[in-house]
Amino acid sequence: MPKANKEEAYKGELSSTKLVEQCQKLLEAHKSGELGQTRIPEDSNPHKFENTELRLAYFTLPMALNYQRDSYKLWEAALKTYQDPETSWVFDITKVVGTKKENLAKALLKHKLGLQPNKHTETWQNISKTVESNFGSFSNLINISNRDFLKLKNLIQVQYKKGFPYLSGPKIFNYWSFIIQEYGGVKLHNSEFIEIAPDTHVVQCSLKLGVIKDPNLSREEINNQWRQVLTGSGITPIQMHSPLWFWSRNGFKFEIK
Repeated sequence: MPKANKEEAYKGELSSTKLVEQCQKLLEAHKSGELGQTRIPEDSNPHKFENTELRLAYFTLPMALNYQRDSYKLWEAALKTYQDPETSWVFDITKVVGTKKENLAKALLKHKLGLQPNKHTETWQNISKTVESNFGSFSNLINISNRDFLKLKNLIQVQYKKGFPYLSGPKIFNYWSFIIQEYGGVKLHNSEFIEIAPDTHVVQCSLKLGVIKDPNLSREEINNQWRQVLTGSGITPIQMHSPLWFWSRNGFKFEIK
């Protein structure tokens, strides 16, 4: 994109002050239920876990299978798999590592948590092996990073990137970092650096709000624009993900006055 056009694509229709006000209204609407249905896919979870390790495994491993899938069906399948005595062991990485591939595939496919017997099974087992051999557990992975988002990012996206297929991708990694805070009981330092993870819904909202004018900007460019707009507002980019996602998904029925 030529420089002039790129700069124009960055320019929003609204001032940063006005945009921040609109973001605050969206956050409030999300909290009050005015955005409509705001049950996120990850709400399909046991709510009570035997221990922290199982909680982290539950909110991590299925993430790596969430590619071109219905997220709601994925997490409903994860819950069924966890609740089934015959398949719940797939969330124990020690058992996953010591299990034959065909047995793991059978367990993952039973409730359609895994849809591709080879690829999904390999992804699940690869991440389990990476965590067990290098950290011992998901809990240790978090602790070794000193519960710091930037250090965790380096571990997963740089040092051990090949061992975290799909999870190490920028979009899913940032969203996973958000989810383990919201549902995994992990509070990360430097969480303000978690990006908004722009998917189709977030891009549509970015256009509607005037944050960007070009829907073809890269994920990094969209993230940078959101970070620039929200700097000093007390709102982090990732905080806007759910309100934006549901605002678009529910057809923009909520009107910002």
